[in-house]
Amino acid sequence: MAELTYHRNDDAVAEPLALPITAVTCLEDRAQVERSGTVELAAGTQRLRIGPVTALAVDRSLRAEVVDGAGVTVVDARVVRAATVPPPVPGADASTLRTRVFDLEQEVDELDRRKVRAESALAVAGQARAELHRALAEFAGADSGSSGVHFDTIDWAGRLEAVDAAEEQRHEDLQTLRYERERVSARLTEARRALAATEEAPSEVGAVVEVVVEAEQAGRVELRVVHLVPCALWRPAYRATLAADGTSVHLAADAVVWQRTGEDWDGVRLSLSTARPTLAAKPPALVDDDIRLRDKSDEEKRTVEVDLREEDVSTVGAVASNAAELPGVDDGGEVRVLAAPTPVTVPSDGRPHRVHLTGFTAAARTEYAAAPELSPLVTRVAYFPNDAGHVLLAGPVDLVRESGFVGRGRLKFSGQGEEVRLPFGSEDTFRVVRHVSERRDTKLLTGRTTTTRTVRVFVSHLAGTGAPVPVVLRERIPVSEVSAVEVEIDAAACAPAPGKADAEGIVRYDLELAPGERRELVLVYGLSASGKVQGL
Repeated sequence: MAELTYHRNDDAVAEPLALPITAVTCLEDRAQVERSGTVELAAGTQRLRIGPVTALAVDRSLRAEVVDGAGVTVVDARVVRAATVPPPVPGADASTLRTRVFDLEQEVDELDRRKVRAESALAVAGQARAELHRALAEFAGADSGSSGVHFDTIDWAGRLEAVDAAEEQRHEDLQTLRYERERVSARLTEARRALAATEEAPSEVGAVVEVVVEAEQAGRVELRVVHLVPCALWRPAYRATLAADGTSVHLAADAVVWQRTGEDWDGVRLSLSTARPTLAAKPPALVDDDIRLRDKSDEEKRTVEVDLREEDVSTVGAVASNAAELPGVDDGGEVRVLAAPTPVTVPSDGRPHRVHLTGFTAAARTEYAAAPELSPLVTRVAYFPNDAGHVLLAGPVDLVRESGFVGRGRLKFSGQGEEVRLPFGSEDTFRVVRHVSERRDTKLLTGRTTTTRTVRVFVSHLAGTGAPVPVVLRERIPVSEVSAVEVEIDAAACAPAPGKADAEGIVRYDLELAPGERRELVLVYGLSASGKVQGL
C-alpha cells in the first residue's frame, strides 16, 4: 500500500516534536511504550512529526489519541523510517580515534592505487623483455645483409641488461608497496577494533511518528502515542531474609528487566504484565486420532508388564541445579499486572536491571529437614503465608540468614494466603549417612518374587552444647499402581516403627537430637510381585 503524506507550507521541514516516554508496560517478551505531552495546534488539518522514536516500533500497534482537547480529531498515525548515511569525511566534532581510522583508510586506498600502477609497470617491463627476445630470434635466423643492418652491430647485451634492471626495479617497488600496505592494514585493523570497543556506532535507521490531526480552533492539547516494541522482557525475582530467631521471614518481590529497544526509559511509570499478545494467535490444526480395539494375545494374557519410573515429588532442602536461570513467567493461567511504586529508569543496554515491587514480613515456622536419599545434609526450612496482597509468580529467590547470603533457590507460584516453603541452607552441626541393602526371594511353586530392601540411616548431632533440636527425616518407598505388585512396610523389622506412608510413598520420622547424640533408623519394606509380572 502506498504511503500517504500530508504537507503544509509551514511544517514541511519542521523539527520533530519531542514527546518523552512517560509509561511502559513490560510484557513477557516485548513492551508497550506510551508517550505523552502537550503540543500546540493551529486551526485546520496539520501533520505533527514526533520523534525521534525507535525504529523497532511495531507499525500495526501504533495508536495516537488526544487526551484533553475538544474539537480535535486524530485522522492518521504512522511510523516513518529513514536511513542515516554516515558522512564520508569526519566532521569537526569527530574523535581523534575516528579521524585516525579515516586517515588510515585513505592511506590504504592510496597504496592500493600505487600497487596497481606498479603492477602495470611490471607488466610493461615483462612485455618489453618478450619483444626483445622475439627480435633477437628474428635477427639471428634472418639474412641481415639485405637489410643493411648486421647482427653484431646491435648491442643486444646492453638492451637485455637494461630490461633486466627495469624489471628488477619494478619488482622491488611492488614488494615495498606490499609490505607497506600490510603494515598500514594492521594499524587500521587495530584502530577499528579500538573504535568499536570505545565508541558505539550510530544508528543506521531513524524513525519518527507522523500524526495527522484536525483542529477546529488553535490551542494546546495533550497528545498520547502508544506502540509496541520488541527486545524487552522481564522476569520475577525475590529476596527472602530469615530472622535470627526463625520466627519471621521478610520477602522482597522484585522484577528483573532487560531492554535493548534503542531508547532509554528515564523516570517512567513501569508496569509488569504476564500477558502474551502473540500466544495462541490461531487455533491449532486438528488431526484425526483413531482408536482401535484388539484382543490380547496369549502371551499378553499370561504376563503383566510393569515399568519403574522416578517422579520428583518433593525437593525439601534441595536447590535446583538451574536455579540461577530465570524461568518463564508462570501466572497460573490468569493475566497478572504488577506496578513499580516509584518512577523507574532502565537504560537501553541489554543488561539486567532489578526493580523493587513489593515486600512483606510474615510470621514463620521452621524445621530441620533431611531427605537422605537426595542429600546428606540437614536443611533449615521455613514455612510462612503469602501476605503480599497478590500472587507470587514463580522465580528465583536469594536466600539470606543472619550470617548473610546462603544460596539461591526457586519460589513456586503461590496464591494469596497460600503457605510458602523455602529452604535456607544446610546446618553444619548435623551429619546424615545412608546405606541400602537388598534381598530377593522367589518361590518355586508360584513363581512369586519378593524383594526386601533395608534402609539404614545414621543421623548425628555434632553440636557441643545446647538444647535438643527436632529433626524431620523423610524416606521414600515405591508406590504400586497395579494389584499384581504389592508394597508393604515390615513394621516388626523397623526401628523405630514408622508411621503410615502417604499417597506419594513418603515415610516421615520426627526425631529430637540432643547435642552429641547419634541415632540410627532402620526402614524395611518388601516389594512382592506375582509370577506374571515382568519388568521389575
